[in-house]
Amino acid sequence: MENNMKQLKLGLPKGSLEKATIELFEKAGWLIKPKSRNYFPEIDDPELACSICRPQEMSRYVESGMLDAGITGKDWTMENQSDAVIVSDLIYSKVSRKPTRWVIAVSGDSDIKCIEDLEGKKIATELINVSKRFFAEKNINVDIEFSWGATEAKVVSGLADAIVEVTETESTIRAHGLRVIYELMESNTQFIANKDAWNDPWKREKIENIAMLLQASLNADRIVGLKMNVSQAKLDQIIELLPSLNAPTVANLYHTDWFSVETVVSEDVVRDLIPALKKGGAEGIIEYQLSKVI
Repeated sequence: MENNMKQLKLGLPKGSLEKATIELFEKAGWLIKPKSRNYFPEIDDPELACSICRPQEMSRYVESGMLDAGITGKDWTMENQSDAVIVSDLIYSKVSRKPTRWVIAVSGDSDIKCIEDLEGKKIATELINVSKRFFAEKNINVDIEFSWGATEAKVVSGLADAIVEVTETESTIRAHGLRVIYELMESNTQFIANKDAWNDPWKREKIENIAMLLQASLNADRIVGLKMNVSQAKLDQIIELLPSLNAPTVANLYHTDWFSVETVVSEDVVRDLIPALKKGGAEGIIEYQLSKVI
């Protein structure tokens, strides 16, 4: 890299989101190669310098200027009361394309049925500040202690009466014999930027382009393209069958009374749609994957 080449310092989340984030960047057009026991992965873009750090700490590094931008969770920007610029909400997680949830859970056989029953109780969580603000707003006095991990086990072992914990499917919570009594908040992945970097024209354009392509890749998730040939006599019938983002694209085939019809549909409908299209007279049906929808 030439010494005068500009670079954007980009933070990637370590831990459960790391693999999903690297896969998303690859779909968006950037190949990231992690190195064993190394927090500075290679990326095939000389204008980017990547660092891997915990999502819990990302907003602090971005705010301080150690990183120009980074990917973290909405929960941790709220926990740290970050004033970093929120560039984009990116709805993805290690399991699904849905927001995660922070919930309050107790033992399955506990007498605690609602959050008011937690008055005077001990709660274990990693989300200390958000939890304190929540219970203060509800005028419920609780003793909140920081948990370094294995939070579900704190209730099982009697070290806490309840936990505030993040979940996607509740499978781990149920596996520990716990019961959710309240959903505290939803969280999703966020792309954030340092204010000085955001005010730098070159860095801002680079950040915005990354955000656009990451979001475009997420938009293309579970969406496919369909292309087919349809005779003029069957065209209206086929068009009525087709869902699309706007309207199907229809083009004449050269020197024939046939048309090429193209549209974008959800993967969920394809298994029923293709047989219906074939029955309706469509021929040469092609299904293809999309990498980005902008």
